Amino acid sequence: MKDLNAKVSVITGAGAGLGRELAMACARRRMKLVLADVEAANLETTRTLIQQEHPGTDIATLQVDVSRFEQVAALAKLAVQRFGGVHLLFNNAGVGVTAPIWENTVADWQWVTNVNLYGVAWGVKAFTPIMLEQGEGHIVNIASAAGWMYSAGSGIYNATKAAVVALSESLANDLKMANSMVGVSVLSPAFFPTGIIESERNRPAEFADTAADSEMKRQYEERVRRAVEAGKMSAREIAEITLKGVEENRFYLFPHAWVPGAIALRSKQAQAGMTAFDPQA
Repeated sequence: MKDLNAKVSVITGAGAGLGRELAMACARRRMKLVLADVEAANLETTRTLIQQEHPGTDIATLQVDVSRFEQVAALAKLAVQRFGGVHLLFNNAGVGVTAPIWENTVADWQWVTNVNLYGVAWGVKAFTPIMLEQGEGHIVNIASAAGWMYSAGSGIYNATKAAVVALSESLANDLKMANSMVGVSVLSPAFFPTGIIESERNRPAEFADTAADSEMKRQYEERVRRAVEAGKMSAREIAEITLKGVEENRFYLFPHAWVPGAIALRSKQAQAGMTAFDPQA
């Protein structure tokens, strides 16, 4: 989708971090915006910042929990009612937990899977028919380098992001079989400064039961925090790389140049078949 001017972009998790920067990148291209987040106050902050930097940007917002299909469907309805269609969708909302995988609780699994996997699935389900009917569109699913290589301590996050890669490839092939002009991209960044390390603040009360404190859990949490804070690529840079990828109709988007090489090493080790690939090694 080369010309994004005046087109409609929908972004989940737009209240902060990469979602906010994706919204900014779309505003720089003079797109109309439909922004969603589970945190209404952060969503309003994003709206204010965009209007300050890009006056005149047409913006609709809706508080949405992407784990609930009916709320994602309401977001799609808002986009069509307000702007007449949807051209670009970013399934961006995500959360994470850290612990040895045998210590993660049932609630950990349910919460993270509901947001990271079902949140993407519901976006695809709600918005793809709109794009098919209008004969154009592009869907960007936010995965992670963790969807390709699996560090200790983040088993649930790894599993959900690997599922997003699988879902995205499946969607692209389904659309190909349907002879559709709708495009798909899967974004797989490595660590960069973002608020995902604070995602516990949005954990619903029904999923409050989390892994008990342990020495391994504390070590994992500190390691992830350091890696996130030390990320040298900014959310703004990743957002721009993502939009350029959409404009070039690229499927695999790897903002961090080293990631494809690491995936190739993983493939080589898989062929040897002896040990699990360890990105930390």
